[in-house]
Amino acid sequence: MNDDAVVVLVDHAEGAARPTSLELLTLARRLGRDVHAVWIGSTPPVDVLAAHGAGTVHRVDVEGADPGLTASVVDALQAVLGDVGASLLLVASTFEGREAAARLAVRTGAGVVTGASSVAFEDGRWVARKSVLAGSWDTACAATGPLAVVAVAPHAVRAEALPDPAPARVVERTVAASAAARAVTVVSRAHRPTGDRPPLAEAEVVVVGGRGVDGDFSGVEALADVLGAAVGATRVATDEGWIGHEAQVGQTGVTISPRLYVGVGVSGAVHHRGGMDAAGTVVAINNDPDAPIFEFADYGVVGDLGEVLPALTAALRARR
Repeated sequence: MNDDAVVVLVDHAEGAARPTSLELLTLARRLGRDVHAVWIGSTPPVDVLAAHGAGTVHRVDVEGADPGLTASVVDALQAVLGDVGASLLLVASTFEGREAAARLAVRTGAGVVTGASSVAFEDGRWVARKSVLAGSWDTACAATGPLAVVAVAPHAVRAEALPDPAPARVVERTVAASAAARAVTVVSRAHRPTGDRPPLAEAEVVVVGGRGVDGDFSGVEALADVLGAAVGATRVATDEGWIGHEAQVGQTGVTISPRLYVGVGVSGAVHHRGGMDAAGTVVAINNDPDAPIFEFADYGVVGDLGEVLPALTAALRARR
């Protein structure tokens, strides 16, 4: 395998690379290797990808299957990896990225690390670092095989464009779909309305409501809108039907790694912390001074949510 090359899977929507993919390209560039970006379908924004570190952009068509299927994504990745011979593949640690990583590992025998905060080449192998057990342990995980697949948590690296990037080489590829990809027929697609808020898994700022909101998420949503944040919830809040299950943050929900996490009426139970322990700065607002969340919060406010939230939202709005 080629230790001097890194392959990056670029997630995209409506012709634009997702912010998490630009973060991956920035990370790959800083590793000092040749960066190969994989773009499946449509026409890639080559200049944007090159600005963030891509030296080669592989635009791949998967013939005989829908390009959005995970099996199709794996077909494309396997073809590029086989040609480039890279020993490292970076994907975003999202539901889609982790599924693609797992399927690729089954086919190739690659070592997979998910939720990584960093990656480095040490003693002749790729080593990824991540926190586990609700943030109580920091681990270093080395891939012992020839290929390492690392799913990097959103916001582990800040995307930065080069001031004077070199142009990227574009390689056009057509890959025959595997039997797994051809076995599925996509009949239709419907975009889920998301409003103006960012996707929960990718948001830089997340405001989470817990049991303490007692079914009223209006204050949480108002604060989120002022901060340009996504809205999340604890398992209790979703189980009670106060908000949809897609908003659940935790070990059995969405894993997030925002730069700012604001917990409103959140106790900080272990299963919830397991889904947000990679957050940069944690702010807790709770009327219970003994709530476990205060043990790991960077900033804490003990007070009535009905008073604290409106005051905080008004103060932030006044500063905009």
